[in-house]
Amino acid sequence: MMGAIVLLHRWLGIAFCLLFAMWFASGIVMHFVPFPSLTEAERFAGLAPLDRTQVRIAVVEAVAASEIADATRVRLARRSDGPVYIVSGPSRARAVRASDGRDASVTSPDGALAIARDHARERGLDAARAAIVARSDYDQWSVPNGLDRHRPLFRVALGDAAGTEVYVSSLTGEVILDTTRSERGWNLAGSVLHWIYPTVLRSNWALWDRVVWTLSLLASIAALLGAVLGFVRIRRRGWLIGSPYRGWHALHHLIGLAATVFVLTWIFSGWLSMDHGRLFSRGQLSPAEASVTNAAPDWTAASSLDRQPISSSAREVEWFAFIGTIYRRDRVDLGRQTLIRAGDASRDGQTGVLSAREVQELTTRLATGCGAPSILANDDDYPAQSAVSGAPVYRSRCGDLWFDIDGADGNVLQRLDASRRAYRWSYSALHTLDFPVLMARPRLRDVLIVGLCALGLVFSVTGIAVGWRRLRSAFAI
Repeated sequence: MMGAIVLLHRWLGIAFCLLFAMWFASGIVMHFVPFPSLTEAERFAGLAPLDRTQVRIAVVEAVAASEIADATRVRLARRSDGPVYIVSGPSRARAVRASDGRDASVTSPDGALAIARDHARERGLDAARAAIVARSDYDQWSVPNGLDRHRPLFRVALGDAAGTEVYVSSLTGEVILDTTRSERGWNLAGSVLHWIYPTVLRSNWALWDRVVWTLSLLASIAALLGAVLGFVRIRRRGWLIGSPYRGWHALHHLIGLAATVFVLTWIFSGWLSMDHGRLFSRGQLSPAEASVTNAAPDWTAASSLDRQPISSSAREVEWFAFIGTIYRRDRVDLGRQTLIRAGDASRDGQTGVLSAREVQELTTRLATGCGAPSILANDDDYPAQSAVSGAPVYRSRCGDLWFDIDGADGNVLQRLDASRRAYRWSYSALHTLDFPVLMARPRLRDVLIVGLCALGLVFSVTGIAVGWRRLRSAFAI
């Protein structure tokens, strides 16, 4: 039995020692430089103030023109070619012109270039030398599945000092992603390596999922077998722990003993990052719950909201369905909005966010036994954050099932059953150390993450040395 463990660990270790080193090194980079995305602050900063004089059709007409039968949200925003309504539902999204309801998808490079320049100008970026780079479905930075409804994408290089590139949706004309030269460079050494994320593999999600899940599982088995051998081979010298090995092998043994807990939990939790519903629930709404949150409203009811004027400084207006009622929210800046409920379209009916009572109306339709919603604190064990700075996130506990709902726009941010809560600790806490006590002390968390990953890297280097010596001996290299 022990001989089989030795052989399995030896050859799995040789096969995965470079992968272990890559994971630990790239994990340090990822902690400080995340995968490129367009943050809500960046997206909102790129919006120009609305010009209501060019809006000639009402939202109900925009929904009809979009031909999206299950539309649940409509946004009004200004583009370089005029204001557009962006109509979206569970099935798809589409842009229509606010002047006449015609299709507002972006088909020409010139149109995408103008949109990108306007976005850059609003953000204070230099776009004087902006140019179209490509129009494609996938590249290294646009592979995430969340961008699928926007493909194909126009990639525009702004030509500024930071090497900024932005991606424009061909279907809605929105800027949906940006990257800088620094982000791209660091991510080649970070996320791309860590997630095994080459475009040719990641563009096929199912294949990428199977490959990385299998590699992570085999790596976890190699680490577990090494831990077993490490403890079995301990030699005591009085009060000290020794090793029967010499040289690199002894270093690998002793550093491995010191790093055992971290290496095992980190590799195992990394494998769980690829769970995708295999062992734990995915945190997604059930079909019955989704039918409640995605129920298409009677958009003719939105006409009562037209009597309330839109602020001249508004940069975006959104109409959304919530428990069968249509709301309109006018966003003036990143952390300030007004919210009006259809049928209550008076100045006295304006609020900034949904109330706990309104949220409870939704949760009682989603599940039974729901208590009064509470507002999440920043140090909650299961964190969730609103897209609008300062807006509350409500948590409603329905027995063992919890829902977190954004008070700014009514989106269900998290569905937490017992399995999903266990996953939060098994994966996220163990892999990124986002324990509440450490999240409240970010410098300490930085030091721990860098220190532990550095220890794992040193351990992996000793494994590379041992593996190389074994290969040289076995094959007389």
